[in-house]
Amino acid sequence: MQLDDLQIFVSTIEHRSFTAAAEALGLSKQYVSRRIGALEDELGVRLLNRTTRRLQATDLGMALYERAQSILAAVHETEEMLCSHSATVRGALRVSAPVTFGTLHLGPLVPRFMQMHPHVEVTLDLSDRHIDLIAEGYDMALRGGILADSSLVARRLALVCMEVVAAPSYLAQRPAPGHPDELGQHECLLYGQGGPVEWLFKIDGKPARVAVKGRLHTNNGEIVRDAALAGMGIACLPDFIIAQAVADGRLIHLLEPFQPPIAGVHAVYPKHRQPSRAVQAFTDFLRQELSGMNTP
Repeated sequence: MQLDDLQIFVSTIEHRSFTAAAEALGLSKQYVSRRIGALEDELGVRLLNRTTRRLQATDLGMALYERAQSILAAVHETEEMLCSHSATVRGALRVSAPVTFGTLHLGPLVPRFMQMHPHVEVTLDLSDRHIDLIAEGYDMALRGGILADSSLVARRLALVCMEVVAAPSYLAQRPAPGHPDELGQHECLLYGQGGPVEWLFKIDGKPARVAVKGRLHTNNGEIVRDAALAGMGIACLPDFIIAQAVADGRLIHLLEPFQPPIAGVHAVYPKHRQPSRAVQAFTDFLRQELSGMNTP
C-alpha cells in the first residue's frame, strides 16, 4: 500500500464522497475513484459500499480507516520530529478565518508571515460558516467569541468585546432597553449560524443568556452592522466590526451596565492531531502581532 493511497482513502471516508475528497485533496474525482478501486483490488477486499447518494465503509473499510489514521499520524509526527532539527519552517498551511476579521487583520499579517517563512505555502479561506476542520482538510481555524465545548484544542490570540448597539434612527422610534430582559420588545439583528440566538450578558454579577428574535438572521457581521446603521434594529457584535461607527456616533452603545463577558479570537486545531511546525509558527506569530491590541 502507498501512503498517498491511504491518505486518499482516509479523506474519502471522512467526506463520504469521491467528489468532496477530490476537492479537499486537489485531485480529480476520477483519480480518487481509480486509486480506491486499485487499493481494493490489491487487498482483495471491498472497502466501500457505493450507492447513488453516498459512500459507506464496510467493516473491513472501517478497520483500515482506523489503522490508516494511526499510520498517517505516525508518519506526520516523524516528519515533524526530523524537521524540528532544522531552523527552517516548511510545509503547507490551510487556514479558515471569519471574513471581517480576515480582511481587517490577516490581510497585512499573512504576507509578513510568508516573507519570514519563504518555504511555507498558505491557503487562507475566509468564511463565516462553521467549518469541520477534519472533514474539510484544514490545519487550523480562527474563531471568535465564546467557544463551545468541543474536541478541538484552542489557543487564544487576542481579546474581543461583544457590544450591543443601535442607530439613533432606531432609538428615535422606541425607547432604548434599560435591561436585557427588555430586548424581547425590540427588533434584534441576529448574528449566527442559524437556529435560536441568545446574547450573553452579565446580570447581578453572573453570566446570563437572553433569547432574542428578529427578522434578519445572517452569519456575516458586516451585514448585521449595516442593518443596524440603517436603523433596522439592535445588534450585538464584536467591537472590531463596529468601532468606527461607534466612534463617529452612527451607532450608540446600549446596556453598558450589563456588558457581556470579554471573549477572544482563538486558533483551534483537532485534539488528536499534533499541529505542524507551520501551524505552531503561524499561531505564535499571530499571538505576538495581536498581543498589543485591545481588541483583535
